[in-house]
This record gives sequence, structure tokens and C-alpha cells, in this order.
Amino acid sequence: MKLKKLLTLEVAAVLVSFIAFSAFINSSHNEEVSNPVSVDGYSIGDEAAGINLLNVDDTMVSYEDYPDALGFIVIFTCNTCPYAVASEDRIIALDAEFKPKGFPVIAINPNDPAVQPADTFAKMKQKAADKGFTFPYLYDESKSVYAQYGAKKTPHVYLLHKENNKNIVKYIGAIDDNVRNASGVKERFLSNAIYELLDGKEVTVKETKAIGCSIKV
Repeated sequence: MKLKKLLTLEVAAVLVSFIAFSAFINSSHNEEVSNPVSVDGYSIGDEAAGINLLNVDDTMVSYEDYPDALGFIVIFTCNTCPYAVASEDRIIALDAEFKPKGFPVIAINPNDPAVQPADTFAKMKQKAADKGFTFPYLYDESKSVYAQYGAKKTPHVYLLHKENNKNIVKYIGAIDDNVRNASGVKERFLSNAIYELLDGKEVTVKETKAIGCSIKV
């Protein structure tokens, strides 16, 4: 009889532990789901948080350094991906076209040089000098910024628009419809979105598929 009671108590203890563990797991899962930015990155209409990243000129750069900007062309890119390399001249051209209109380019390299050795900060400096970058080329050393945005590829574009002193995400995706060949571009997704904002219109094409190399972390 005593053995039976002991077994019953042991079974009850196991059940209580299982229920408590299940409640903990469900609580943790709900906490993750409740913060979509940390899981999936930004969506259209979200407010983008500020940045403070090291530039290739050894200064720190934030959005607050551009008080007169109407928004920002944030492009996650790198030294090495063939798609990113094929986009470099287009990114330079975007900065030349839209910085005077209030939308400067902010390029960010999210790659871990321990995984991709050609993406060290020193080689970022060399790339910027060789190509004559006219825009900041920032090093996301902590890997927190690309994760917050939800960038998956290089290149991956996020168009921000200042609204009530907040940087609101208006477009996410590709620069245009032919990342491999600039001469074959038919649709300039990013440029079209900026001109619509400049005209006071809603962006028509809000999201496209970013085509490029996976981010190396």
C-alpha cells in the first residue's frame, strides 16, 4: 500500500513538472511572436530605428546626421557578392540622382569577415576608395542592424520616408528588375517609389523580391 502511494506521488510530481515546463515554453513562444521585428524584420509602414555605425572614413554615421533629408535609401550590400558588385555603379548613380532630392544612399555591409574574409573593414575602405563611393559605407559589426531590418540578401533595399520625424519604411526589395545586367533593366522599382513619394503619392509597388547572395554571418 505504501509503495502504491509512493508511485502515485511520483506520477503526480512528474505531471506537475510537465505542466509547468509546457507553460514556460508557451510563454516564451508568445514573447517571440509578439515582437515581429526581432523575428522577421520590418514591414511596410513600420518605423525604422536609428543607426549609429562606423563608416569607412572612420566616423560614426546616424540618420540624425542628415537633418534636411526627406528619407533614406538604405542598401545592405558587401564587397564580394557578384550581385552586389553588379549593382555598385547603380548605387552610385542612385546617390547622385536622389541625394540632391533629399534621399541619400546609406550602404551597410552586414557580412561577418570571419565567414567571408574579403568583407573586412579594411577591404571595405579599399572598395569605397576604388569605386569612388559618394555615400557612407557602414560596417554592421554587431550584426544587429541587418537583423532588425530583416535583410536577407546583398543587395537588399529599404526605402525610408520621414513622416512626423519618424523614418517610415515605404519600399523593400530590389533596386530594379535586373540585378545581373544594368543594361537590361525595364522597371526601376526603387526609383519609381521615390518619385511617387516626391510627388506626394502612395508607393504603388511596395515590395519586390531581393535577388542576391545570402548574408554571411
